[in-house]
Amino acid sequence: KESSAASDVYKRQVQNYLGAMEEQTVDDLYELVLTQVERPLLECAMRHTGDNQSRAAELLGVSRGTLRARLKKYGML
Repeated sequence: KESSAASDVYKRQVQNYLGAMEEQTVDDLYELVLTQVERPLLECAMRHTGDNQSRAAELLGVSRGTLRARLKKYGML
């Protein structure tokens, strides 16, 4: 479960990013944020499990196939 303090940190970061964008448009904020968070999350999970994909998938709560697809997306295979 995420703490309220952590949620506030993420919220401030997104607000800061949007403020820095000024007049520029963001086409897909969800994908942008997800990409910025997902790669480091995958790197940490893989390092924590000694690059064991089955254990990393379990840790992340996704199937091994989903993990492999995400690793492939970021060139991590």
